[in-house]
Amino acid sequence: MTEDIVGKTKKTAELYFKDVSDEKPFELWRSFDKGLARDFSLFITGQMYAREKIPHPTRQLITVAALTVLSRLDELRLHIQAALNVGCSAQEIAEVIFQTAIYGGVPATNAALKTLRSVLEEKGQWPLNERCA
Repeated sequence: MTEDIVGKTKKTAELYFKDVSDEKPFELWRSFDKGLARDFSLFITGQMYAREKIPHPTRQLITVAALTVLSRLDELRLHIQAALNVGCSAQEIAEVIFQTAIYGGVPATNAALKTLRSVLEEKGQWPLNERCA
């Protein structure tokens, strides 16, 4: 294992998950198996999320879309926060969630929008000053 991957993991985790108060997946994994948690973190955060093939905001919007369609609300909450941390606007995140209604259904979209609203309320960013038209 190279120090480069460890450094990328730390840098990417800080970028995505700074100021996240919810339990992060790494913390959950670590409570069960420290070695496996490290391996997961190095791969997911240090290799996949650290890739520079697409910009971080694009990567997070893709993640929001996938988690919305799969109705994985706990993980969605984390990645909405990550999307905001890398510069996505609340309006962009909402638009991605609305787009998923075609593929994941309106109930999944509604649940995701409630999750977005909850995150924005916690951050003092709700109600939105500028509504999507």
